[in-house]
This record gives sequence, C-alpha cells and structure tokens, in this order.
Amino acid sequence: MDVLSDAIAAMRLGRPHSALRDKFAPWGSRFDAYDGAGFHVLLRGSAWLLPEADEERAVALGPGDVVFLAHGRGHTVVSELGAEVEEFRLEPDGSWPAPAPRPRVGPTPDTVMLCGAYLLDRARAHPLLDELPDVVHLPAHVGAHRSLRAAVELLGEELDGPRPGSDTIVSALLDTLLLYILRAWWLGRDDAGAHASGWSAALTEPPLAAALRAMHADPAHPWTVAELAGLGGLSRAAFARRFGAEVGMPPLAYLTWWRMTVAGRQLREEDVPLRVVAERAGYASEFAFAKAFKREFGVAPGRYRRAS
Repeated sequence: MDVLSDAIAAMRLGRPHSALRDKFAPWGSRFDAYDGAGFHVLLRGSAWLLPEADEERAVALGPGDVVFLAHGRGHTVVSELGAEVEEFRLEPDGSWPAPAPRPRVGPTPDTVMLCGAYLLDRARAHPLLDELPDVVHLPAHVGAHRSLRAAVELLGEELDGPRPGSDTIVSALLDTLLLYILRAWWLGRDDAGAHASGWSAALTEPPLAAALRAMHADPAHPWTVAELAGLGGLSRAAFARRFGAEVGMPPLAYLTWWRMTVAGRQLREEDVPLRVVAERAGYASEFAFAKAFKREFGVAPGRYRRAS
C-alpha cells in the first residue's frame, strides 16, 4: 500500500473545489482560514502571497509557481504590495463561487490563477501532513516537477472549457494534483540535500518505509515490534528507536492510531456491521474494539457513526 495516498484518503472529506480566475491589476483577494488545505497556481503574470500569521514574510509568485496552504491558514494574494483587498467568500455549501465566463475576445488579463481547496478532517490529521510548513512554495524551474506541471495543465484546460465528463475528470485531477504537490515537496527537499528527518525519512528510509507499508497493507495483522523490525533487517531496539524518532510515536502506538483512523472512515462511509469493522481493525471482539475506539475518539463507535 502507498502510505502517502493512504494518509490523504484518511483525511479527505467531500469533494475538492477549484476554479480559474482572471485578474486585472491592481487586485487583491483575502482568503479566510479554512478547515482543510488550499492551493494557488500562477498560470500567467505575477503576484504576492501574504500569510495571515506573518504578512512580513511575503512570497513572490511568478508564472508556473505553485503554492500550497497545508493547514488552511488565512492568507491574502495581491497583484502588488499595498493593493486594495477584497474578501473572498465560499458558497454556503462550501464550494467556490462560479467564476465569470471567460471571454474569447477582449482585454488580456494581467494574471491568470488556478485556485482550489480540499476539505480535510483535522480531528484525525495524519502526522505526515502536520509536519508540513504553513506555506509550501514550489517555484517553477525548467525541467522540475514535470508530472505536477502536466497535471496543472490538464486541470486548467478542463476548467477553461468544460466538456462531457469534466466533472469526474476535474475531481480526479485535483486528487492527483494534491499528491504531486506533496511528492514534489518531499523529493525537492532530498534533491536540495536537506537531511531527511521526520516523515521525509520515514517514507524514504527502507527499514521504516517497509514497516509502514506493512502496517498500512494489513492493519488487522497482530504485528509485533520484532516482526516489523525484521522487515527492514534491523534489531528490535534499533528499529523502535528510529521509528519513534522519525514518526513521533512508537511503532505499535502508530499501528493503533492508524487502525482507529481506518475504522473511523469505514464507520462514516460504509454500511457494514460493527463486527466487520472490528475485525478489519484487528480486534477479535466488538467489545475490545469499542473500548479502544472510545479511548481514541471519545465516543462509542455506534454514536460516532450516527453523528457522521
């Protein structure tokens, strides 16, 4: 199993939203904090991104730049520093307001932006995403992040002129774009010679990656620390020490956290008996599962399902 894909799937709620925006200078848009994550891609022109928490650390954006707001913090995007700013408002259902039709003739916009947002379950935020900075900036460089650029181009084309099937294609491309952004961030750190640590190390160091893949592939298996250590050829003590240092919790604590995260998603999305959910999480009895689930979520599984 792919740990990165699993982590995103576990947090995702609802459908992502996106839109193309034409901008004529001077312009500015302020985005409120959002219970999820968002991105902006500059397709044409230039702009500045001002993080709400620290507007003095403005990020200059040029054509092809991608910026990802991993934690949904409020921020402002402007054509130039000091430009007048308008509030950007989501629709009542959480979707983005439909942009005005893009004219085929007329003045050329100074800036064209591709913007989007993902709704995430922050109550079960995977530590992999928690590790990201508030603003992930991926500058455009010739030959860099080619897969990401291809996904951006396809998404922009679909949004520019919707055709039959665009609804499904756009949703799939947004999911793909998110994974490419995260992959580009971690691989970019490695390419820049940054010392691998935290989840960057967990995803790339063979002993840790092997253990994580095994737990994600079969969370119901009664894994032991010695068994997980053996997958990567490490001693029990060395593996436990490295896993705890990079992942932030002991191996079996992460296994329990992941089991409960998967169980919570199944209770929300699947109409299966509690017994089946318990078995998939590696529990022989519903009682033992319910006790572990309540300890993790603060409510019993049945009540959690009804609330969801």
